[in-house]
Amino acid sequence: MTTPTELKFAPSHEWVKVEADGTLAVGISDHAQEALGDIVFLEFPKVGRVVTAEEAVAVVESVKAASDIYAPVAGEIVAVNDALADTPEAVNSEPYTSWMFKIKPANAADVDGLLSAADYDAANA
Repeated sequence: MTTPTELKFAPSHEWVKVEADGTLAVGISDHAQEALGDIVFLEFPKVGRVVTAEEAVAVVESVKAASDIYAPVAGEIVAVNDALADTPEAVNSEPYTSWMFKIKPANAADVDGLLSAADYDAANA
């Protein structure tokens, strides 16, 4: 699968899409979902929760293991993808459109410190 170039990535395999309103949609990369295997359950953070960068905020459970999902930047959780809770397997088939939660970043410039798609791919080759 081609890594979308408009996304930014955390070294811990979360992707970030900057939305028109400045919030950040967050999901996990194709590399991460492939390593996890068939995803069967997602635990989302609570809306309104203030998080720090690299804080564990969600959990993905697969047939192989459970894995924490980390906040790529500091900010406030402003939305969760409730539809994905009913179809967690969508993360396996469409990892780059299956966002899990959205963050209003405390500092929008923090996104600039994340990896580009090319850098992420190189780090995980």
